[in-house]
Formats: sequence, structure tokens, C-alpha cells
Amino acid sequence: MKHRLAAVSSSRARNKAGAKSGSSLEAAVLRLLKERKQTLALAESCTGGCLAHRLTNVPGASAVLLGGVVAYSNAVKQKFLGVRAETLATHGAVSEAVAREMAEGARKRFGADFALGITGIAGPGGGTKRKPVGTVFIALTGVFGTLVERKSNASERRRFKQITARQALTLLYFTCKSGTLCA
Repeated sequence: MKHRLAAVSSSRARNKAGAKSGSSLEAAVLRLLKERKQTLALAESCTGGCLAHRLTNVPGASAVLLGGVVAYSNAVKQKFLGVRAETLATHGAVSEAVAREMAEGARKRFGADFALGITGIAGPGGGTKRKPVGTVFIALTGVFGTLVERKSNASERRRFKQITARQALTLLYFTCKSGTLCA
């Protein structure tokens, strides 16, 4: 019982410190965008809403996060995010081009300052030699244009989603923190 109580107290102390300093990446991203009076939209495929879930766990997220689309199917990518059929046919759903169009479509649809678009192969199946399981493309779009990063996150599905969501938040945070692109 003593150990459990100590663990709870330690956890509460970390939570209080985190609340004060905003130590979670999600809180830091939201605080940065809120200070700048900027908004965010999301377009998630392989993460299945994990990124939105992480952000909305932070109180006050609604001041920044306008909304998002979980676009798992190509039809939804096209209908709600404006991904072109030609892009899907030429590059495939898991591609730099589709991640770019997802992010740009979300930004436009929601009228946000920034948008993140994520598409990838969570596995265990679906990979190819050119795009193995764990391949993911993360796009960030804003007034500066669109940046896309390709990552390799071969891992169990839940872990894949968490890693990918963290990478998207990191891309947004450090791009905006530098101030050169997101001012």
C-alpha cells in the first residue's frame, strides 16, 4: 500500500509539474499555437485518430484544434480532403503526394493556419519492397507551403500509431518553434 501511495503521489507531482510547465509535447504544441493565435486541422489515415486523441486529452485544446478527418479509405480521402484520384492512382495512398494533398485539403476545409496529414502502413500486412510495413508520410502545411517527411516506424500497430503521432507533433512544434516558417 505504501509503494502504491508513493507512486500516486509521484505521479501527481509529475502531473502538476507538467501542467505548470506544459511538459507534454501535446501541451507544448497547443500552448505555442495558442500564444500565436493560430489554429490546427488534422487529416489522419494510418493513425486512426490517435493524433486527435492525444491533443484533445489536453484541456483547452479547442482553442487551437479546429477538427480533423480520419480518412482511412481512398474514397474518404477524395471526398472530404480533396485528394485527387490521379494522385492516388499514380503514387498510391501511402505516398508523399497523398500526405501533401491530405494536409492541404484539411487546412482548406477547416480554414486552419496549419494542418497535418498522415498516411502509412501500420501492418502487419500491406507492405511492399518499396513501401515496407512501417512506412509513413507526415505532411505539415501552412502559409510557408508544405513539408513532407518520410519515416520508417516498423512496430506493433498501437506503438506505430503512437510513434507516428509523436513525430507529427514534433514536426509541427519544431517547425513553428524556429519561427522562420510559422510566424
